[in-house]
Amino acid sequence: MSLGGRKRIQENMNSRIKLSEASRVDRDASPGENVPMTRDDFREALLQLMERKVHWAWPSFTAGRVPRSRLHIHLEQEYAVYVRDFPVLVGRAYVQCPLPAVRRELAENLYEEETGGLHAGRPHPELFLEYPRGLGFELTRFEHVELIPAAARYRAFLDEATTARGWAVAAALVTLFLEGTPHERALFDASAPPRAEPPLEQHPLVVHYGLPLRSLALTKAHRGVEHEHRRAAWHVMLEHVPPEAQAPVLEAMEQALELWLAYRDDVATACGLSRTP
Repeated sequence: MSLGGRKRIQENMNSRIKLSEASRVDRDASPGENVPMTRDDFREALLQLMERKVHWAWPSFTAGRVPRSRLHIHLEQEYAVYVRDFPVLVGRAYVQCPLPAVRRELAENLYEEETGGLHAGRPHPELFLEYPRGLGFELTRFEHVELIPAAARYRAFLDEATTARGWAVAAALVTLFLEGTPHERALFDASAPPRAEPPLEQHPLVVHYGLPLRSLALTKAHRGVEHEHRRAAWHVMLEHVPPEAQAPVLEAMEQALELWLAYRDDVATACGLSRTP
C-alpha cells in the first residue's frame, strides 16, 4: 500500500477513536491504542470508503465513448479479475467463518452466484458471458485472459486477502467492496441517492453498442437479488465483525480501493481513454 493509503487509514482510525471516546471504559488508554469503534462509527468509516469507489473513466464507458473494437478488453479483464471466480471468493469467506449465522448469509450468496438460485437459473459467471456473446465477440478470448499489470496486482491482492486475513476481511472485500457501490448510504439514509436503475432498454450496452435485451440476463439477476445482498453484507459487517477485526477490515478495504482505482486506470488506458487534465 502507498504511503498515502496508510495515512488515510490512520487518519480514519484516529477520527473514529475520538468519536468513540465518550463510550470508552478505560479513560486512561493512550491515544494511539487500537480502541474498538462503535457500530455507527464503523459503519460510517465503511460508507465513506465506499463513496470513494468512483473512477473517472466510468462515464465514458456508460456514454459509449469506448471504441467497440476495444470494449472486449474491459469485459475480459472484469471477467478474469473477479467475475469468473466470484463464487470461489465468497466460498473462501464461508469456509473460514466460525459463526453459523454469518455462514448462512454467505451460503445464500454463494448458492445464488454458483447456481443462479431462484432468480437467474444459471451461474452468474456464465450469465456475464452473455454480454460479449450478444455483442458478437469471440468467446474463446475469455478462456485464457492475460491480465494487464494493474489487474494482476489487484487480483493477487484479492487472493491473498481472502485466504490469509480471516473471515471478516474476506467477507468485507467480497460482499461489500466487490459487490457494493458508492450508493451504499441509501440503505441507511432515505435522503441519500440510491443506485440508478434505468429501464433495460436504456442500458449503455443496448443504447450505444446494440446489445440485445435478452443478453442482459445478469443485469436482471443482479436487480433481483441486489437489495437482499446489500442488506446481508451490512448485517454481517455491523453485527458480527468482532472489534479486533475492525481495523484489519478497514485496512484491507483501503488497499482494495487503491488497487481497484489503479486497475481501472489501466483498463481505461487499454480501451483508448485518457484523463482530461
